[in-house]
Order: sequence, then C-alpha cells, then structure tokens
Amino acid sequence: MMTDYAIESLGLEKTYFPRFGGREIKAVSNLTLRVPAGTKFGLLGPNGAGKTTFVKMLLSAVHATSGSAKIFGRDATEPEARRPVGYLPENHRFPVYLSGFAMLDFYGALSGLDWRERKARIPEYLDLVGLSGWGDTRIKKYSKGMLQRLGLAQALIHKPRLLILDEPTDGVDPVGRREIRDLLNKLTGNGVTVFLNSHLLSEVESFCEYVAILRKGKLAVEGKISNLISGAGYRVVAFGVTEAILNDIRLTGATIANLPEGIAIEAPTREASNSVIDKLRAGGAFIETVSAATSTLEDVFIRATQPDKAA
Repeated sequence: MMTDYAIESLGLEKTYFPRFGGREIKAVSNLTLRVPAGTKFGLLGPNGAGKTTFVKMLLSAVHATSGSAKIFGRDATEPEARRPVGYLPENHRFPVYLSGFAMLDFYGALSGLDWRERKARIPEYLDLVGLSGWGDTRIKKYSKGMLQRLGLAQALIHKPRLLILDEPTDGVDPVGRREIRDLLNKLTGNGVTVFLNSHLLSEVESFCEYVAILRKGKLAVEGKISNLISGAGYRVVAFGVTEAILNDIRLTGATIANLPEGIAIEAPTREASNSVIDKLRAGGAFIETVSAATSTLEDVFIRATQPDKAA
C-alpha cells in the first residue's frame, strides 16, 4: 500500500475516566499529525504532554477514545500495520539472564524471522550498533549505554520501514550518540522513517528535519525545523543612531545591543522590523545590514509550551 505518510493521525483523542470520582484526563486531544515517509521526525513536549500516549495508540498498546491513526496508509489497529515498525521504548527492560545474542534471537523470532535469518542477522546487527564481541555476554553485565545499543539492535533486526525511538541516546556517551546519529542518518538515506521522542532539544535540532510540539495533549507547533527557527523578524545593524531614535524603537518591542560597528536591533515580527527601518531612515541613521533573525529549537519549544498568561 503506497502512501506519502509513514504516520497519519486524524482527530486522535484519548480520555482517561477516573473510577472513583475526580476530573477526567484528556491525555491527547483532537491530534491530527502527518509524518512524511522517509524523513527524520521529532516529537517534543514537556512531561505529561501526551507524547507516550500518542505512541502507545499508534502501537495499539492503548486504545483511542476517538479518531484514527494509520501507519503507511493502513489502520494502526490492524496487526499487519505494525509489522514494518521497529520500536525502542524508554526505560526498556530485557531479561538480564540472557546473552545479547539470545535476546536478539528471541525478539527476532517474535518479529517472524526464521532461524536462518536470525543466525545471519544477529552478528551483523551487534556489529552495526557497536557491540561486536559482546553477543555471548549476559545482559546483566552491560552498561546503560550498551543496553541502549542492544535495544536499538532489537528494533532494527527485522529491517523496519518505520523506527520509533523513545530517548534512544539516554545513557550513551557523546561518541556513542554521534555513532547512533550516523547510523540513523544512513537508515533514512535508505528510505526508513525515524520517529524520535527526546528531551535533548539540541540533538533533535541537529538530527531531525521535521518536529511537532505537544502541549497539554494538543498540537502546539509543527513543521520543518529550518522554517520554525528562521524567525519572523529581522536583525538590523545600523550606526549614527541617536538616543531619541532608540527610544522610539524600544516602543516596537525590539531588543537593542551595542556592537563595535554600531547598534544591533532585533525586532520580533516583520511588522516591527519595517517600523524599525522606517524610524532609522527618518532619523538619518545609516543601515549597514538587514538579516533574518534566527532562534534555536529551544526558543521555539519554550514559546510553544509556556503557561497561558492570565487575562
């Protein structure tokens, strides 16, 4: 079944009804979200925003109250829809008495791989995640970073088309994080969709192409990261700016900083930027440069998830 989307949710909702009184909790509310196939997509939000509930509904571990979800165009509640999915949950637990090889053999069998396929793939995937030589070692001797690598191997062993990862680099050192990013980049280059949950905003910003930010179960922001961090305003550098002009500019909500080559003015919106430029020209100042203001994904996240201001 061909589709442009790896994941597509339409009006998805999940409400928890308390048994003994209390307020109903709407974990996910009217969530419509589309993840283009073959892309690197980040799902962000503060604790309790509904990220884990959304993933559990995709995997049918939790049933939606209303709405629907599709994986590669197929209803997510159908078992066949989940066959092309690899999943690494946060805080996963593997049987510590098994060796790494035995654990991958077990999960490979659950994924429908026959013995010959498992025997061939297990050494390959142990090597792929940097655990070559550790296959015969019991998991109880693995470090936290090694457990993350092993978890990634079990999510990949059946060669999924969609990889859902929840904090995949938790406990992994900086070198290991780079290696995992390189591996995931190679996978997306081969058409695999990577859907990433992470609290490491800098990692999401450097790795993902698209992002969605949830707040209180609702979609607050979504889009291409490059567009979201480009900003709506502009940065103007000028000199010959009098204090009277600066006082007028402050009324637009712009921020002002002194530079060796003049004054740097950052306006929050395009309208404010135009007003700043008009005031500078009217006051006889010389405008040296005008450039698009940029922000970080962290700035976007804070703006999208900050509490509502009292009226």
